[in-house]
Amino acid sequence: MIPPTINPSSHAAVTLIEQGKTLYDAGRFAEAVQVLQQASQAYRQQGDDLRLAATLSNLSLAYQQLGDWQQAQQVITESLDLLRGKNQQVFAQSLDIQGRLQLAMGKPEVALATWQQAAEIYRQSKNHHSEIRSQINQAQAWRTQGFYRRAVKILLEVGQKLQSQPDSLEKAVGLRSLGDALMVVGDLTESRTALEQSLAVAQRLRSPTEIAASLFSLGNHARTKLQMPEAIAYYQQIITTSAPPLTKIQAQINHLSLLLENQQHTQAQALVPSIQTQINQLSPSRASIYAQINFAQSLMKMGVEPIAIGKTLPPLTTHNLALLLANTVKQARNLGDTRAEAYALLSLGGLYEQNQQWAEAKTVTQQALIMAQGSNAPDIIYRLEWQLGRLLWAQKNIPEAITAYDAAVATLKSLRSDLVAVNQDVQFNFRDSVEPIYRQSVELLLQSRPEKVDEKTLDKARQRIEALQLAELDNFFREACLQGQTVQLDKVVDQDNPTAAIFYPIILPQQIQVIVKIPNKPLQHYSTDISETEVNKVLSGLRKNLVNPTATKAIKAQAQQVYNWLIKPIAPQLATSGVKTLVFVPDGAFRNLPLATLYDGKEYLVEKYAIALSVGLQLLDPKPLERRQLRALTAGLTQPPPNFPDFAPLPAIKSEVDLIASAGVSTTSLLDQKFTRQALEKEVNTVSFNVVHLATHGQFSSRAENTFILASDGPINVTQFDTLLRSRERIQPGAIELLVLSACQTAVGDNRATLGLAGVAVRAGARSTIASLWQIDDQSTALFIGEFYRGLKSSDITKAEALRRAQMKLLKHPNYKAPSYWSAYVLIGNWL
Repeated sequence: MIPPTINPSSHAAVTLIEQGKTLYDAGRFAEAVQVLQQASQAYRQQGDDLRLAATLSNLSLAYQQLGDWQQAQQVITESLDLLRGKNQQVFAQSLDIQGRLQLAMGKPEVALATWQQAAEIYRQSKNHHSEIRSQINQAQAWRTQGFYRRAVKILLEVGQKLQSQPDSLEKAVGLRSLGDALMVVGDLTESRTALEQSLAVAQRLRSPTEIAASLFSLGNHARTKLQMPEAIAYYQQIITTSAPPLTKIQAQINHLSLLLENQQHTQAQALVPSIQTQINQLSPSRASIYAQINFAQSLMKMGVEPIAIGKTLPPLTTHNLALLLANTVKQARNLGDTRAEAYALLSLGGLYEQNQQWAEAKTVTQQALIMAQGSNAPDIIYRLEWQLGRLLWAQKNIPEAITAYDAAVATLKSLRSDLVAVNQDVQFNFRDSVEPIYRQSVELLLQSRPEKVDEKTLDKARQRIEALQLAELDNFFREACLQGQTVQLDKVVDQDNPTAAIFYPIILPQQIQVIVKIPNKPLQHYSTDISETEVNKVLSGLRKNLVNPTATKAIKAQAQQVYNWLIKPIAPQLATSGVKTLVFVPDGAFRNLPLATLYDGKEYLVEKYAIALSVGLQLLDPKPLERRQLRALTAGLTQPPPNFPDFAPLPAIKSEVDLIASAGVSTTSLLDQKFTRQALEKEVNTVSFNVVHLATHGQFSSRAENTFILASDGPINVTQFDTLLRSRERIQPGAIELLVLSACQTAVGDNRATLGLAGVAVRAGARSTIASLWQIDDQSTALFIGEFYRGLKSSDITKAEALRRAQMKLLKHPNYKAPSYWSAYVLIGNWL
């Protein structure tokens, strides 16, 4: 807020401004509005335009917190009109506030221009702290528009500026804001550095409030990296400081939810009494209401069977939880905070739902939805729409349930660029808060007419499962990285690729549903009744067996079971349709499986069809390989770097690269010590090529920071890899036709690791990616790679068919016929 630093002519008005600031800082926004309105009237009567303008700007901030954009816009416009040509510092501060409103209203381009104007005023007047704050705001505007690298660049520049400043509370706050902003854009290394520096400054200044705030951010950072012991240690440290009571409770509540996420229920129960004692003593504010709601949500996850918590505290029953949440509703109402009230009612509705009190749940959910819509709170709206959908479904009102789920999906789409930065006060987890909406809506659509699902409904279900894949990639990169190009499925298969069939296998709680498009036929679907647990058990067992060359018998039995789910019901149609390629848009654990291994009792699927995977046709418009001269940039590492002992030497890589050249492909090679990140970047930017072939160890993980390939000077992370390959776009226009990762593997025990593979494929800007899912004998790899490039170079065949022929070469080889050798390779993206 803009402080009342201007010399007062009215002590009463200044007192009101200070009172308004205190209420605002305490999260009592409606009361702050009332007090600031009184102050503005006092200054209006005195004809004091400068102080009136500053007060109106602060009033706009309070209205923004209440989601009242119309009033916020009105008062900030009046403030700026009063300030033009007058006090430039107050004008710039008011511009900062206007920028916040513009961003909240979904106008990031306008907000950016506003903040740039403010930053220029601060720069000219050498107000460095305010300039830095304005630049952090600019980075947020760039990020919201999808310009993540621009946002990171600005944030790193801010970091350098902060380094040169002497210690101050502003520096501690600036570094913490920088660390939080970098965490949102996924730059976790730089984020941690900034947060640690913020903590060090706060400790040197001996500021308990700032020390606690930095420790809290560091705890959230460790949590983001799944470093649970470190996160808990940071949260526990806050308890030992003389931090504000609210920060201490927020740390304990985060600690509690972490324990519950990791199924540590005994330790969680031990934490509850302490939180329950302290939480009742908090002064009402939005932050304290959110803390109480988050606490109640954790208690709901623990189950609400009576747990004695101590003689002075009531047991945790559904009734007492309902009283706790009803109290938060009452507090929010007393504060006039409809956003907080909507969030409280969301949780109260969730408790009623858990208790199967459908009528009460529906009433409070609908009430909350109206409030959230009036408060412009999409991060709460989509959860309410989802909750309403579940309640209608439970009451067998299928048409209205579908409408509610459709609304939730539409709200999520509008939130897309901000989903990773969802309000930190609201407990958020992608796996719990986003993924189920897509999956449940597909289940609802496919079960809405069990006797015969029409083609329009099937198409909607297909699009929704693709939207989930897009959302998963956004979550993987912590940014809305891909602007999906919607492709008409019928056109792709019926006109452009009449020899390809597309399969969408979807895993639901009690069923596998498969949607199929065969050329010149309407969408079809079929299902198998089997629990998700059983499906995952079979798929995980098959995946484990596939890496074992001696487990062929067990592989065939399990692979036939999966074949029966996915292919058998439509096999006769496929046989007469002229289809040569099967394209799978796999869901869940199907992604970890090379579907070439599916077995019909006589043959593997690869013996009949070429096979490709797609992260969704809405991401990539399939186009044929341009049949001009293939030029490959190859890089390989026979020995891993010294500090990566878990990766074995790959002596056959030299012959792998030679076989590519002998297939007639023009190559530029970087081998061993010549293969550094810098050398690769240099070649990418200077050499003309349409194939990138990396014969080096790499790992795919469901987390971007654990997805990398190895160069001689260490790992190249997926986000660096993306920047590196996309940097060529300015110099070498035209997509990379093919990216080959021939010695990679998926992270052990990570059932979503192939998300990393899909992420690499899409972010590299390559039309097609071929990669190995596990580490295999590098002699067989060399043989496979040579055959693949020969097929690609010498025949007019698709990439998928070239892959199939190379796999068949190994399957027929006496030493490499076991699936563990030939099935590890998958093609993602464009199969043509």
